Amino acid sequence: MCYDISFTVEIKVLSDYFPDLIHDEQLEINFDGTHIIGHLYGNHPIIYRNREDNKLHLRSMEWGCVPFYVKDLDKFKRQRATMLNARSERILHDTKSYWYKIRNRRCLIPVNGFYEHRKVVGFKNKIPYFITLKNQPMFFLPGLFSVAEIVDKETGEMIKVWSYTLITRDANSLMRQIHNDGENKFRMPLLLPFELSQKWINEELSDEEYKAILDFEMPSSELDYKTVYTIRSPKLRPDDKAKNEFYQWENLPELEIE
Repeated sequence: MCYDISFTVEIKVLSDYFPDLIHDEQLEINFDGTHIIGHLYGNHPIIYRNREDNKLHLRSMEWGCVPFYVKDLDKFKRQRATMLNARSERILHDTKSYWYKIRNRRCLIPVNGFYEHRKVVGFKNKIPYFITLKNQPMFFLPGLFSVAEIVDKETGEMIKVWSYTLITRDANSLMRQIHNDGENKFRMPLLLPFELSQKWINEELSDEEYKAILDFEMPSSELDYKTVYTIRSPKLRPDDKAKNEFYQWENLPELEIE
C-alpha cells in the first residue's frame, strides 16, 4: 500500500495545471512536505469538484478517510489506519465497501513522488526508495474524499472534518520488485497521466470510463526511482541531505526494467 508521499511545490503552481482552480481557504504558499506520513493523519492540499458550483476547488483535507456516519473521532482512531488507502478493486463493484458509497466523491492528491521499501536478500534492513514519474515534477494521485460532522468535545459544537484516501492497485513489474514484502506487498498507488487525472474529476464520468481509469497501469518505463537513506526512521542522514535525495547503498542488486 502507500503511506508515504512527498509534496514540495508552491501551492500557486497548482493553478498552472488547473487555471480555474478556486482556493477554499488560505493555504501556505510554500507547503513543506518532503515526507508526508499517512499514519499521522495530517492535512494535505486536495483538488475536488464542488457539487454546488460544479467547479474545481482546492482545500486542506486530512489523510485517512473519516466516514460520514462517524460522530466520535476518538472511537474511530483504531480503524482509521485502514482508511488511508482504497483498493481500486473495491470501488465500483463491492457494494458493501465504504469506497463504493463515496465512489463519486473523487479528488486529486498533488505529489512529487512516493516512498516504498524493498526487501533484499543479504541486507539486514529493507532498502528505502523514492519513486517519481519521468518528466513530471508534480503529478496527481486519484483519491476519494469524505465529509463527516464530528462533535467538538470542548465546545459541544458540530465541526466538519474533510478527509481523503489514496487509491492503490496491483503493482507493475518495477514496483513488484520494490514493494516485494509485507502484508500488502505487490501494490502501488494508481498512477495516471495528466489527461486521465483531469478526467478523474469530471462530473460526467461513465462506469466504463471509471473502470478504464481504475484499470490503467502506468508502464514501468515511465517511472524514475532512486534509493534514499531512510523513510520513517528519525535517524539523521550522515550527509545532511534531504530525505528524498539519492543515497548510495553498496552492493545493492539492480532492478530489472522491462
